[in-house]
Amino acid sequence: MKVLKNEVITCPVDRNAWEQVEESFNLRWNIPHACGALDGKHVAIRKPLKTGTMYHNYKGFFSMVLMTLVDADYKFMWIDVGG
Repeated sequence: MKVLKNEVITCPVDRNAWEQVEESFNLRWNIPHACGALDGKHVAIRKPLKTGTMYHNYKGFFSMVLMTLVDADYKFMWIDVGG
C-alpha cells in the first residue's frame, strides 16, 4: 500500500498547487474557489474483538468511516480512515 501512496494520493502543499486545483474546479465544473470535493462513507466491517460498541454506527452496523478529498478530475488528494 505504501508503495503506491505517492502515485495515487497527491495533496497540494503550496499556494500555487492549491490555485491550480481551484482553477480546474472553476473551468470544469463552474465552481469558483473550490479547493476539492469532500465526502465520507461508512465501510461495513466485522466487529473487532474486545471493542464493545466502539465501531457500531447510527445506521445499525459496525463500520469504519472513510473520508476523502478529490480534485476536479476525481483524483484523491487526501484520505482518512477512522472510527
